[in-house]
Amino acid sequence: MEKIRIEQHSFAGTAWLAGWLFSLGFLHLGFWKGVLAIVMWPYYLGVTFGSLHP
Repeated sequence: MEKIRIEQHSFAGTAWLAGWLFSLGFLHLGFWKGVLAIVMWPYYLGVTFGSLHP
């Protein structure tokens, strides 16, 4: 008889969602940029923080 193993990966999804919501609020993105940020939120943060270097 095989054992059934159930794995939950909710932490990674929750962390990703928190990062996405942080980006929307921190960068003041509009609706469509927010939708695009679902995939590209690290890019938006990189552009913002990259412009802080002198």
